Amino acid sequence: MVEVAGLSVTFRAGRRSIAAVRGVSFSVAEGETFGIVGESGSGKSTVLRAIAGLIAAPADTISLDGQPVGERRSKAERRLLQFVFQDPYGSLHPRQTVDEMLREPLAIHRTGNAEVRVLQALSDVGLSRDHRYRYPHQLSGGQRQRVAIARALILRPRLLLLDEPTSALDVSIQAEILNLLAKLRREYNLTSLLVSHDLAVVAHLCDRIAIMREGRLVEIVEVADLRRGVVGEAYTRELLAASRGYSRA
Repeated sequence: MVEVAGLSVTFRAGRRSIAAVRGVSFSVAEGETFGIVGESGSGKSTVLRAIAGLIAAPADTISLDGQPVGERRSKAERRLLQFVFQDPYGSLHPRQTVDEMLREPLAIHRTGNAEVRVLQALSDVGLSRDHRYRYPHQLSGGQRQRVAIARALILRPRLLLLDEPTSALDVSIQAEILNLLAKLRREYNLTSLLVSHDLAVVAHLCDRIAIMREGRLVEIVEVADLRRGVVGEAYTRELLAASRGYSRA
């Protein structure tokens, strides 16, 4: 579903060039949940945004569903993938109701049966009809992130990109959102890329995990191996030690 081959991304800061991502390569199979973990500034979110087309990437470095993509995503490619951002308040329009936010992607892509789809989307993420005409400020953080997930899934994408989707939430709410994402993955056979600085969060959902440091991919490990401490790089062992007592359960 996703192929990244030698991806490099450089930003300009005045006269300086900053290499945010350096020659990163990996592939994600259809139906797989793939994690990318690293400390702040490791380049993990930049990789995710490049896949989404939010950041320009060199030609022939990213393929989606077996097809190379350009710097900008086509309408069909945008429908194939959807993005869930870290901040569930900042990613929602403060002057739109939940109903308006869910209807907007349907209108853009000229998808019919909006009434049924909106109600189904709310049900999918554990929200009721009572939430439909509320504004973001009338919702809790967890409810806002559920709306963001519902908006991402309402077009039935095959690929879901998740950038730190629980880091802005309380610990108890984090577990609810992670369990919701796991349920939706099973129900809709989603392919997912999850970015986080928290190894425990990624291990809860993912089959394989890419470890990044200073823009480079350190190694890719199976979660089963990670749980046994079978890793190849010292940096991965440091992350594992820092996440003391994490569990996939």
